[in-house]
Amino acid sequence: MSTDHKFQGWLGHDPKSADGNMEWGSYEPKTWSEEDLDIEITHCGICGTDLHTLRSGWKPTDYPCCVGHEIVGRAVKVGSKTERGIKVGDRVGVGPQSGSCLKPDCEQCANGEENHCQIAMIGTYDSRYPNGDKTYGGYADYARVPSHFVLKIPDAITSEAAAPMLCGGIALYSALTKNGCGPGMKALGADRIVAISRSSAKKADAERMGADHFIATNEDKDWETHNANTIDLLICTVSSADIPFEKYLMLLRVKGTFVQVGIPEEPMPAFNAFSIIGKGLKVAGSAIGTPYEIEDMLEFTAKKNVKPWIETRPMKEANKAIVDMAAGKARYRYTLVNEAHA
Repeated sequence: MSTDHKFQGWLGHDPKSADGNMEWGSYEPKTWSEEDLDIEITHCGICGTDLHTLRSGWKPTDYPCCVGHEIVGRAVKVGSKTERGIKVGDRVGVGPQSGSCLKPDCEQCANGEENHCQIAMIGTYDSRYPNGDKTYGGYADYARVPSHFVLKIPDAITSEAAAPMLCGGIALYSALTKNGCGPGMKALGADRIVAISRSSAKKADAERMGADHFIATNEDKDWETHNANTIDLLICTVSSADIPFEKYLMLLRVKGTFVQVGIPEEPMPAFNAFSIIGKGLKVAGSAIGTPYEIEDMLEFTAKKNVKPWIETRPMKEANKAIVDMAAGKARYRYTLVNEAHA
């Protein structure tokens, strides 16, 4: 097993790093255990969480920080107690979570809900393991991760496509499948798909992706009235608190469900209780997904030939890529390609 690889990547040292000021540098990975494996990173998706974290948007970030939690690459070192039969050379991936308590008396971990562990939910970056070691993400050459949270990538899915599925993809897949979406989007069997955006700029793309109807909230007059009581399940991926929350609730049918997936840096808008009581609505949240859900999603997307819309960017241009991501230029996700390993 190779042990001569060096852990280095793009490091944010302060909130200004989100403006394209990350610096390439070395760092110390977690202390090796036989449950771990090392990944030679070939691809890493850029997620909105990366930007929030680099600028300390949600909370003070534990700098220096290497972001990136949509990691795909090859296993180059495998411990003797790793899970899922992963071998050196296998193509693998890891998403936003790289640890939980995994204790048998933890209700969430024991029930296969590691992403809701209330004892030790450890992120793939900007977190710490129980021994104090820091977690570092995928804008890098290598990653060391406990194998429980590492998945094999099916041959039918390219690495650049698999990367954004590991956070962006599973966040949506889990929210849909856990909240009653049919057998899902078009692939999951939903009868009708409605895309909602502030403007009509993305309408043509949404329709190409399978949307049956499009609502532009800043352009369509009285959109909440014209589309009232037409949606059973509304998944909100918006990460800004400036959303017309009560108008969204008007779109839901009786017994409908609103699920928040995006995480604004400011509190969500207040709403009148009658907005949910009158129609018996449910307002819920959804957090990424478990390792088993990610496996299911990867198998599903491979079987259904579902492909994300992505653009690849060189890892060496990560600073420019995060600035473009913040400016909304991605259509619709960026995947960094580590050309030294790809």
